[in-house]
Amino acid sequence: MAKSSVRYGAELRRRAEAVQKSKRAKYACFKCGKKNVKRISYAQWRCRSCNAKFAGGAYSLSTTVGETGRRIIQDLKRNA
Repeated sequence: MAKSSVRYGAELRRRAEAVQKSKRAKYACFKCGKKNVKRISYAQWRCRSCNAKFAGGAYSLSTTVGETGRRIIQDLKRNA
């Protein structure tokens, strides 16, 4: 359930609930591969298994811009 402070419309409450779910979810670690990455603060994520720290999105581990940048860097490394 979303925070009770979200007011003025069902659509806003649904969006707030989706944000809260993605913020509290566990994500797969980029280093060890285990699904053990949790949010520690705004845009900071930590794997509880290998203790690696990541910078990501505010409410999810990766953003669309971040994924695009990651793909570009991988392509440049392959072609170099």
